[in-house]
Amino acid sequence: MNIENHIKVVNDFPKKGVIFKDISPIFLDPKAFGELIDELASAVGGLGATKIFAAEARGFMFATPLAIKLGLPFVPVRKKGKLPRETLEVSYGLEYGSDTLCVHKDDVLPSDKILVFDDILATGGTAKAMCTLAERLGAQVAGLAFIMELSFLKGREALAGKKIHSMMIE
Repeated sequence: MNIENHIKVVNDFPKKGVIFKDISPIFLDPKAFGELIDELASAVGGLGATKIFAAEARGFMFATPLAIKLGLPFVPVRKKGKLPRETLEVSYGLEYGSDTLCVHKDDVLPSDKILVFDDILATGGTAKAMCTLAERLGAQVAGLAFIMELSFLKGREALAGKKIHSMMIE
C-alpha cells in the first residue's frame, strides 16, 4: 500500500517550527487501514513478541488492531496520572518538549518479550521511554515498529542495538 497517500503535512504543530506528519487520515479509509495492519503484522509477526506496548493516543489506534491480528495482549502506555494501579514511570525528551510515560507494573512479566509500537519515529524519545519501561520491569524488547520514520531527526540512533521496522522512511 502507498502510505504517503494517507499523510497530511501540518506546519507549526504542535508549536512553531515543527512540521507535523499526520497519519490519521488513514482511518478514513477502512480498506487502507486494514491493509496497513496486515502489512505490519506480516513484518513483525516473527519477532517472538508476547505483548505489544504503545503510547497514547495514535499508538493505541494502530497497536490495538495489530495486537488482535497477532493474537497478543496490548499494554497501554499512558501519560502520568492516567493509570489507576501501581505504575512505573519514565520521563523523556521530545523534539518539541518533554513528557512522562507510565505502565502498570503488573501488566509486564520478566518473561515477556515486548513489541514497542509507535506511529512515527522522530527523535526516538517516546520509543526509548517505552523500551526503558519494559526493561526496568525485567522484560526484553523483541523489536520496535513504526509506520513512518523521520530519518533526519535521527531517532534510530537513540534506539541503537534494537530491531527496528519502519514501513516508510523519510
